[in-house]
Amino acid sequence: MTQRAFALTYDYLCPFARIVNETTVEALEAGAPWQVRFRPFSLSQGHVEPGAAPVWDRPAGAPETRGVRALLWSVAVRDRFPDAFGRFHVTLYSARHDEGRDVDDPAVLEDACRAASVDPGVVAELVEEGTPRRTLAREHTEAVERWAIFGVPTIVAADDAVFVRLMERHDVAALERVLDLVHRHEINEFKRTRIPR
Repeated sequence: MTQRAFALTYDYLCPFARIVNETTVEALEAGAPWQVRFRPFSLSQGHVEPGAAPVWDRPAGAPETRGVRALLWSVAVRDRFPDAFGRFHVTLYSARHDEGRDVDDPAVLEDACRAASVDPGVVAELVEEGTPRRTLAREHTEAVERWAIFGVPTIVAADDAVFVRLMERHDVAALERVLDLVHRHEINEFKRTRIPR
């Protein structure tokens, strides 16, 4: 495998983000020589009217804040327990997309922490303290302003940002092919009009 450095956006609500993020974690666990920065990106924030309060500043549990609590917990785990982040990340995606659970439910978040051998009480305290909220606000805003990111998953390498949808889980070779194209500026958009099945 080629050495690579890139960032990867995520939101637990999106099944396509699950595919790319899960595959990236699997590749890293198998020894891929990649330096990856997992960056939260709130899909709920994308629906906020200009000038309105951002979703991370709204009361938790409001319908318009779907996925935000999960992002806050993930940022806390990523930044305080980086070695546990991959397991937490994959577990939370599985809870949402395999089990149909609400990733903003504290019980689901606590389960994901325990699966990653992280004390959920510590993570809850970190979220309550507010640093993850400020980090989410900063990273989401930078994604929009610097790279014009509009969704997940987006791969960011230096000044290049590419939104991608892979259809098959666990396909590291497909992900490698996409990563090979990130810096290929002669391709701007390549989108199938329908998915052959």
